[in-house]
Amino acid sequence: MKKRSFADRAFVVCNTIFMILFVVITLYPVLNTVAISFNEGADAVRGGIRLIPRVFTWKNYATVLHKQNLITGAIVSVSRTVIGTLLALAANAILAYIISRRDFIFKSQVSLFWIITMYVNGGLIPTFMLYKALGFTNSFMVYIIPGMVSAFNILVLRTYMLGLPEALEESAQIDGAGYTIIFLKIIAPLCKPVFATVALFVAVGQWNSWFDAMLYNKLATQYTTLQYELMKLLTSVMQQSGSIESGKNSQGAVTPITIRAAATVVTSLPIVCLYPFLQRYFVTGLTIGGVKE
Repeated sequence: MKKRSFADRAFVVCNTIFMILFVVITLYPVLNTVAISFNEGADAVRGGIRLIPRVFTWKNYATVLHKQNLITGAIVSVSRTVIGTLLALAANAILAYIISRRDFIFKSQVSLFWIITMYVNGGLIPTFMLYKALGFTNSFMVYIIPGMVSAFNILVLRTYMLGLPEALEESAQIDGAGYTIIFLKIIAPLCKPVFATVALFVAVGQWNSWFDAMLYNKLATQYTTLQYELMKLLTSVMQQSGSIESGKNSQGAVTPITIRAAATVVTSLPIVCLYPFLQRYFVTGLTIGGVKE
């Protein structure tokens, strides 16, 4: 083995120290949030909680999990995340494939039109009136259809597809394959890394969304979402926190700080569990195209 020079050893040491500090800085807010979520509410108001709860309690999670309509909201959130992600990925992938074809004569015009929509929109009131006219209000479809097409995701998918070798498509066309077969049998399997990336973007957005539930389905409790119910819970706790801060009835009480921490853990746990299964696709996506012949 080749003996390392002093500069090489110094670089390894400095790089290791930097990465350890980076991991600590990254994990500390997460672990601190978990510690606060398990701490008694009135005690958490004093501050000073680091990585271990000072007064351990399950009441914060009990308050969150016993929220009315929480099960309904969780079912709706899971449904909109799964259905919305699958449909959005399919729609964006098909549109990206169309404008990535070099023989599509309107690809520049269509791409420019989609880019404009990223910077200009109709505004909140016209959007609400449009959704109401289309029958999307008080409906589950308001979570699915408006988010099916995203200009940003289309451009990400198109850029990745443009980096694929043209010879693969040309050889398939020589064998008599049409565009549908080429997309399903050649393009789609090669786009798994970028599909996983876009799917994670869409899934996180669908899972964390609550504003559309408040705006379009406020009166339809059967279409409430988990995030919207937790937001209402946090609002009610904040309104009742005056007596806690003044020292009245503080024994075992919950506070906005601890409820917010518990709600953050509850809502982020599914995404945290999902990410390890998609991580290898992110690594693949970083390495593909790194070597040019």
